[in-house]
Amino acid sequence: MTAAPADSPFRDRRVLVGVTGGIAAYKTAMVVSRLAQAGASVTVAMTPSATRFVTPLTFQSLSARPVYTDPWQHVESQDPQHISLAGSIDAAVVAPCTMDCMARLATGRTDDVVTLILSAVDRARTPVLLAPSMNSVMWSQPSTQRNLRTLVEDGFRIVGPGEGWQACRHVGAGRMSEPEAILAALGAALAQARR
Repeated sequence: MTAAPADSPFRDRRVLVGVTGGIAAYKTAMVVSRLAQAGASVTVAMTPSATRFVTPLTFQSLSARPVYTDPWQHVESQDPQHISLAGSIDAAVVAPCTMDCMARLATGRTDDVVTLILSAVDRARTPVLLAPSMNSVMWSQPSTQRNLRTLVEDGFRIVGPGEGWQACRHVGAGRMSEPEAILAALGAALAQARR
């Protein structure tokens, strides 16, 4: 195995990748793979719906780390893992971030492992990026746009969404940003956080 380039913004950084239940979860496998190749220590957390699109084993294989799927299961220690994990990461990204996940984060709900971990992240110190992904009509809903404004005001950083072909056979806004764009935004956020 070759070492990550010394100038990689991800080298020796600890990154949480949250995966929620959308078809774009298959793209998140590329995000995790690229982060690992660039020298990051990647921990993946998945909602129950996300596991219906991509298996935890896929992300475990790509990250070489346990995958969090249940807030009640202790996979690495007997500590309250959402607290210890949230305090140990350098950055987090949720990709895809569904309409439901945006609503949960905007209203402070923590009933899945992704939102539970993120509830314990100090966003003043640790950048948290959201990569929205949903149908164009869902993206344009007033509730989604209200939640988006709330999330930005609360310190979350938004990557995308892009426009284009969607799995529902619509064309429009709401398509999750491509892995390269997510990685570029994450690298920039990490560089800014180091200053």
